[in-house]
Amino acid sequence: MGEELSLADIVEHKPIDQVGEQLLAAAATFLYQRGDTEAAITATDVTAVDMTLWNSNEYEPDEYRVYFTVEPQLVEQFTEAVLGRIVDGMQAVLPRRLAVRIESIEICPVVPVPSADWRTKLREANGPLPTNQARKLRLGPEDQHPIEDDLHFTNEWEHRVYRVLKDRQASLPDNETIAIVPLAGMRVLGYTREPDFLITYKGRVGVIEVDGFHHGMPRRASNDHSRDNLMLSAGVRWVGRLDVRDVGTKAEVEKFVDNFLARLVRQ
Repeated sequence: MGEELSLADIVEHKPIDQVGEQLLAAAATFLYQRGDTEAAITATDVTAVDMTLWNSNEYEPDEYRVYFTVEPQLVEQFTEAVLGRIVDGMQAVLPRRLAVRIESIEICPVVPVPSADWRTKLREANGPLPTNQARKLRLGPEDQHPIEDDLHFTNEWEHRVYRVLKDRQASLPDNETIAIVPLAGMRVLGYTREPDFLITYKGRVGVIEVDGFHHGMPRRASNDHSRDNLMLSAGVRWVGRLDVRDVGTKAEVEKFVDNFLARLVRQ
């Protein structure tokens, strides 16, 4: 595997309006290294980056407008202040030899692709409130995500963990049991998050995250750590992460849950 190219190397071979993703990645890393965790982590929620030449003349740097594609439920976290700091970060990492200035950033919510029965789905979503905060799941066909006890789960792995947690709940004394809250909306400083499971036990609150294969990537692992710190700072006693790559049997999930509960009461 060859060495990774720097941003300067990349723009040697591509026009500046085609390197938006690399420019954002460099800017987010720069902001994180400077201690601006809020802006850096917010940048990771951008799903696509487009750049358009906005103004050009021979006496001033070319001005580009940047367009961020973002999931609709995440738009509110891209505040004017955060966007301003991301602009500063992008400007800071641009090679000095380029006569380029980032004029502004505009947020473009993802336009959903409606299903054939979109009328029915929207009417259902406007009916009785869901028992948990499965907002993104409610509009999809139910066979695309597991449901049990009127609770929704993103995938089968979360569903398996729920069943083990429910077994533990039933096995504990009535006056020392646990509460299981899947996909609860949680507002921490600067962000709205949906932990996979919020668990209460003996006067303590913990979080279980079920990590899929994409969480092993270095950038994602760093983001996970930053999110964990935000929850810990907000009063969550312990955050346990179950890596699905390391689990092959129900017994291993049971061991993880037992260790999580034991660690939670020790905090």
